[in-house]
Amino acid sequence: MQLIHLAVASAVTLSIASVSYATLKPKDVEQKARVVAAQADCRAVDEAIVAYVAINNRDPKSVGELKSLVKGDISAYRIVDGMAAGPGC
Repeated sequence: MQLIHLAVASAVTLSIASVSYATLKPKDVEQKARVVAAQADCRAVDEAIVAYVAINNRDPKSVGELKSLVKGDISAYRIVDGMAAGPGC
């Protein structure tokens, strides 16, 4: 094996190990997963709008009126033409 092969193999191995360690830090990964899981998705907000209309016989004026119908943070969403608008919509 030539010296250049050894140097390249070492650099690649070190790079893979560094990326794996940075990606797989359990506490950081868990914290990021909890933040994402705490947020509602677009479909949940749309379903809450439908439920709100069924219960109240009128369209909601803001997402604040939907808070009791959705688990999670819906502050990033708004209602546009009777549908949810925001991340992932």
